[in-house]
Amino acid sequence: MEDEFDNEFEEADKKVFDPLEGYNRWMTSTNDKFYTYVFDPVSKGYAVIVPKPARIGISNAFHNLKFPIRFANNLLQFKFDASMKELGRFMINSTVGVLGLFDVAKLEGIKPQEEDFGQTLGYYGVGTGFHVVLPFLGPSNLRDVVGLSVDTAISPITDASLEYQIPDNAEKSLALTSFEYLNTNSLQPGQYENLKKDALDVYTFFRDSYEQKRAKDIEK
Repeated sequence: MEDEFDNEFEEADKKVFDPLEGYNRWMTSTNDKFYTYVFDPVSKGYAVIVPKPARIGISNAFHNLKFPIRFANNLLQFKFDASMKELGRFMINSTVGVLGLFDVAKLEGIKPQEEDFGQTLGYYGVGTGFHVVLPFLGPSNLRDVVGLSVDTAISPITDASLEYQIPDNAEKSLALTSFEYLNTNSLQPGQYENLKKDALDVYTFFRDSYEQKRAKDIEK
């Protein structure tokens, strides 16, 4: 049984193109220290100060603001029904939901249609490329780095000189994005520790889990 598990693990390991493993392991360790000693304690302090209902509302508002990303990528994948659901969600939550603070559309049975440009590239057959661990953001791959760049360019909370974008400089973009991640993390207490506690090798666990999840995201 142990040999069978080892063989399965080795097979999964071979599927990931990882020429940057040395750097990736170092960055994983660096991210782990940042999360453990800085980000997680700050998130816990923030959670003490800001009540959970307010944090959920903030999370809903950020999600609602990122409607253009989901809408555009559903259209690019010819998922017209999903794109119309996203449009409907945005209109309902931006009005009845008080600028997105309340996810009224979800209560009405209209669920988010999550798509990003990395998934769009995968839909058109673009391969993952090599695996790479990003500072602070964690596991990714070349395809998703390109996808993230495109999604960031059209996101309302970054500054790319588009009319609907909120910040008007890079500093404000960074502040908004950092605040979003902080708020999100405060709603997931203990999740990171629970994910890594039983991993024999934290780096390969996160790498393989990420690549498998992204493959499933594209297949759906």
